[in-house]
Amino acid sequence: MEIFTTPDPESLPEEIFPEAAADFFSSRAWYETTIAAALPVGVAPCFVAARRHGAVRAAFPLRLDPGGPASLTTPYTCLHAPLFAADADQVERAAAAAAFGRFCRRHPVVRLDALAAGTRDLAALTEGAEAAGLVVRRFRHFGNWHEDLAGRDFASYFACRPGPLRETIRRKLRRAEQKTQLTMIATADGLDAGIAAFEQVYARSWKEPEPFPRFNAALMRTTAALGLLRLFILADASGPIAVQFWIVTGKTATVLKLAHDEAARALSPGTVLTAQAIRALIAADGISGLDFGRGDDPYKSLWTSRRRQRIGLLLINPRRLGGLVALARHLAGAVSRSLRGKSPPPGGADMGAD
Repeated sequence: MEIFTTPDPESLPEEIFPEAAADFFSSRAWYETTIAAALPVGVAPCFVAARRHGAVRAAFPLRLDPGGPASLTTPYTCLHAPLFAADADQVERAAAAAAFGRFCRRHPVVRLDALAAGTRDLAALTEGAEAAGLVVRRFRHFGNWHEDLAGRDFASYFACRPGPLRETIRRKLRRAEQKTQLTMIATADGLDAGIAAFEQVYARSWKEPEPFPRFNAALMRTTAALGLLRLFILADASGPIAVQFWIVTGKTATVLKLAHDEAARALSPGTVLTAQAIRALIAADGISGLDFGRGDDPYKSLWTSRRRQRIGLLLINPRRLGGLVALARHLAGAVSRSLRGKSPPPGGADMGAD
């Protein structure tokens, strides 16, 4: 396969990207928003595309960091994957990945992260890289908590939550419904006010400042235009006190950001709003799954029952000095972890985002 590179996803054929409604986090809209609002100064996008008989059959989104190429991921990426033509079989996927591997040989190390384990995409990446003479090393990136609703309504889902969480919601929800108002924004109508409320609550919350302050608003505008945004705002007489930003894609609702005003902690606004948001998503969107994004925050194990490990790959060129150094470091780290023993996946007893 022939390889070429481009910094602009618009220069790739539309059919190489999945439809946003089916897989937003691999869509052209996702990458355009990421490039526009979530890349550091000095970092450039680079789509490594594989072409056969003039047709693009695969693309591998990268970012060109000063320290070397890496996947086009950011602190906001929940899942990353190479882009293959929908009709590409495993042989063609492996051939495209091998061509990508030959591109990667120009560098000591290429890091890919936020990958799903056990997929044919991962198998193709590994097989292709090894065919190109690279050493592939896997690492644990972050945990992802999720729930398969399997056709359950909110009452059935709620009945499966831990007892302390159910009791907290029963007590606090009644009080909150008397003293607060819930708003859900899904389109451009009212979005400016919704973004302002989101940023107001975020500034008053426990959250650290955003590394890319423009990204959340940019992503809300993008997803609102596509009909995928679900922005929930809980307000009392003083104004907004809790916010949650969800995206509905492929019948799964993924929460990207949530925050509450610390001054309203007595109402448990984070826990209340999570319950209200999930109830609304099940009723209005008929979602089949919940996804709590990146990380093992303790409250996530109460709202969801399953954890999966997102992983990363180091594609190492052992014929370069930097590659040998990286390989030695990875092996030393693996030995150290083995000596310490494995720790169980994090869980916790906090009830919500409060």
